[in-house]
Amino acid sequence: MASISIFTNIILLMIIISSSTLISPLQFSKNDFGLTPKTTTFRFYFYDKLSSPNATAIRIVTGPTTSNTFFGSVVMIDDALLENESMGSKIIGRAQGLYAGADQTTVGLLMVVNYVFTAGEFNGSSLSVLGRNAVLRPVRELPILGGTGAFRLAQGYALASTKWIDNNTGDAIVEYNVTVYHYDINV
Repeated sequence: MASISIFTNIILLMIIISSSTLISPLQFSKNDFGLTPKTTTFRFYFYDKLSSPNATAIRIVTGPTTSNTFFGSVVMIDDALLENESMGSKIIGRAQGLYAGADQTTVGLLMVVNYVFTAGEFNGSSLSVLGRNAVLRPVRELPILGGTGAFRLAQGYALASTKWIDNNTGDAIVEYNVTVYHYDINV
């Protein structure tokens, strides 16, 4: 008889605990953790230099077949991020990562890139992009999936548009207009 009473009490206690968490779940806001939402918009220019000397984008894999869409090719990059679209303008960071030809019917790149800022307001911070770049479109939207420093907990998007391209070498300057949703961390 005592074992039934203990068993009943344990079941009753479990029902009460589970019911109370369903009725009034713990609710925390990001402000409870010192996080203040912030939206930042800014512009920079990506200088992709495939030509020698001093190439900053190097094809490390060539696709198995000749393709005018670059399907299967992989390019590793450590490209300059410029303050404005002039090749001689101030370098404010580096685009580090890779892009790969991922579309067999048109030029579509898979971009896996960290934009690392080494000067200016965002010095020491970075943004991470992982997504499709349909380079033949006048404006492309790329997702921002994270960041560090000033962009901790970032998400957002970048609108990319080619400002200059050398059709012989593939060298290009691409404008990035970035909108980032992130948090000021109150430490």
